[in-house]
Amino acid sequence: MPTFAYKLKESAGKTHIYDVVRRKWYVLTPEEWVRQHLVHYLHHFLGFPLSLMNVERGTRYNKLQKRTDICIFDQAGAPLVLVECKAPQIPISSNTVQQAAVYNQTIRAPYLLVSNGIQHYCWRVAADGVSLEPLPELPPFAQLSAVGSSDGGMR
Repeated sequence: MPTFAYKLKESAGKTHIYDVVRRKWYVLTPEEWVRQHLVHYLHHFLGFPLSLMNVERGTRYNKLQKRTDICIFDQAGAPLVLVECKAPQIPISSNTVQQAAVYNQTIRAPYLLVSNGIQHYCWRVAADGVSLEPLPELPPFAQLSAVGSSDGGMR
């Protein structure tokens, strides 16, 4: 993934990274490093506005409180892309994809992205809300927002 202008600081013997979406400092774990790389990549290279991103957003699934890594919304406030991040040493497996798909049963975003910072996979959710159509890459925000709710994805 491309480099980005990150801010680090040391506090209580731990390295922290500044999150431009949550506007706070967070302990720099391997997963947080991937999450921050993706936020900056999505914003600077694909044009997704920071104001339409939520990081580690709480959601409920089967009465359980869960957290999504990154959820991006369209201009109308509907979920557009659900992103699941893993640490670089965690291979992307069918279990990882299943986790994102399960979270998406509640969120209903028409696009899923799963990454460990090395491997990246993207899908468009079919109109049935279950089937996933693999994509070579996530389309830019301008392309997704131009399609709007007529894209056939879940809303």
